[in-house]
Amino acid sequence: MNLHPFMQRSHMKRSRSPLSIASLIVFLAMAAGCAPRGGDNSYDTAKVERGDLMQYVTASGTLGAVVSVDVGSQVSGQVAALKVDFNDHVKKGQLIAEIDPSIYQATLRQTEGDLASARAGVVLKRQNLERKKILVPQQAASQLDLDQATAELAQAEATVVIKQAALDSAKANLGYCTITSPVDGIVISRKVDVGQTLVAAMSTPVLFTIAQDITKMHISAPVSEADIGQAKVGQTVKFNVDAFADEVFNGKVVQVRKAPTTTSNVVTYEVIIDVDNPEQKLFPGMTADVSILVAERRNALMVSNAALRYAPPDTAAYEGTPPTKLSTGQRLAYRLSDDGKRLKPLIVKAGITDGVNTEILDGANEGTALVTATRAGGSKSGGFMGPPAGGQGP
Repeated sequence: MNLHPFMQRSHMKRSRSPLSIASLIVFLAMAAGCAPRGGDNSYDTAKVERGDLMQYVTASGTLGAVVSVDVGSQVSGQVAALKVDFNDHVKKGQLIAEIDPSIYQATLRQTEGDLASARAGVVLKRQNLERKKILVPQQAASQLDLDQATAELAQAEATVVIKQAALDSAKANLGYCTITSPVDGIVISRKVDVGQTLVAAMSTPVLFTIAQDITKMHISAPVSEADIGQAKVGQTVKFNVDAFADEVFNGKVVQVRKAPTTTSNVVTYEVIIDVDNPEQKLFPGMTADVSILVAERRNALMVSNAALRYAPPDTAAYEGTPPTKLSTGQRLAYRLSDDGKRLKPLIVKAGITDGVNTEILDGANEGTALVTATRAGGSKSGGFMGPPAGGQGP
């Protein structure tokens, strides 16, 4: 059927209208999706509350005896006997090892003979001098003979002194063949066996290490230069060791050493911690993970660290302009506007932190809800800024 041209144009126009409307809807939807929608964000918050905060400086150290003595040999020779072994308790002066004394006994006898010969020489020289004193007035001997006899007697007496010193040295060396404990304690290390030959020419060979009293121990913990300023004598310490992973032990800082140690460009300082070990559960050499209590606040205003690290997304809408620069100790936080859709910048002064929560010294009251995360389209977003003042965060 042929239609009138006007009717044909009308029919074509009506047939294109649904497609044009659909295209317009898609275009508007895409435009709406590309446009910032700060008002569509939702936020997670955390309230400023009161509670107790404890800030720790952590380090990893090594347990050791308060007094640990390396017992060595001052003479060379073969180990003839060992009287103690690992974990044996010893008393001061107790025999713990013997070096074969035969060589030193022979040297002692030789020096005794040398001394006896030197003393006999003194007797002879003295008698000769007495004869010269009688003969000189009778002109049977010259003055030179008398002077020579006097000098020979002095030389003989000096030889006696030298031989006596050699004898004393031989006695001492023979005495060193018998090795005794210098302290009361427990043997924690034995480094020789019977029959082993010791050479004490350049350095003293170590036979045993004796810990004087392992009921009192200490931890030597290297603390980084960033944290060492917070460590003080008298601070309480908690630590654990792998051998007793579920048990917490206590100690106290007794010394903060000022000598630096540099390892891989990291500067550390030794902190010495006293530890009671009445049950002797802790052994020398164990690795201890220590936490030094450097600050404590009771009933302090605090908030989650996430609130002080929150960084709004680009789509966020603000009520007020966030500051571009903060003073030392200040942190930038955000609270919600009355409609819950915009962020209000809030400058707070932070105190100590326990790694989870941070003390609020100024800028927020108890009960204030601070933003911790952004939820856009049902998913959490938003980054974190630097750590809060007072210590490292989680």
